[in-house]
Amino acid sequence: MIGNLFGLGALALGWRRSVWTWPVQFVAGAVLVTAYASAQLSGGLGKQLLVMAVAAWGWRQWHTGRQDHGGQIAVRFASWRERAALVGATAAGTLAVGGLFTAVPELSWNPWPDAYIFVGTLAAMVAQARGLVEFWFAWLLVDLVGVPLAFSSGLAFSGLVYVIYLALALWGARDWWLRSRTGAPALEGAPA
Repeated sequence: MIGNLFGLGALALGWRRSVWTWPVQFVAGAVLVTAYASAQLSGGLGKQLLVMAVAAWGWRQWHTGRQDHGGQIAVRFASWRERAALVGATAAGTLAVGGLFTAVPELSWNPWPDAYIFVGTLAAMVAQARGLVEFWFAWLLVDLVGVPLAFSSGLAFSGLVYVIYLALALWGARDWWLRSRTGAPALEGAPA
């Protein structure tokens, strides 16, 4: 529960384009590593270690990346080439990870949806680190599988967290979309 709450905080900070999104995501991963280790779930532990590595990379990207006039990360739409690379890497990664999870069942209780959610999460984080508006769409696609999977698996709290992720992703996508198109300030009522 604590790891998921930190994850929500990281997404909210990402929407605000705060560099603090990355350390909060790192902490979320560390909490989840501890939880998975205590439950002897090596697959979950390994996935969170990768999430933590991407969070550390994202922190560096936002510190060295393009800034807007307000000192926040500048956002933009990906080029068609970047989109193709993101979609291709996500599809290939999902196939590879799903195959691994199928071959080594102790790594995942539900190999293909788990692979889709895991690789989609990494793709979203990479796109976020690059300041790409598409990062929000990657989160939305993850949520389309994550919400029903969590509820059908009896994980109501995780399902609720995914519903909140979905709402934040919709709001964040709209905000980043408008910022990338106009360079305008935040939407009325949205955090600066």
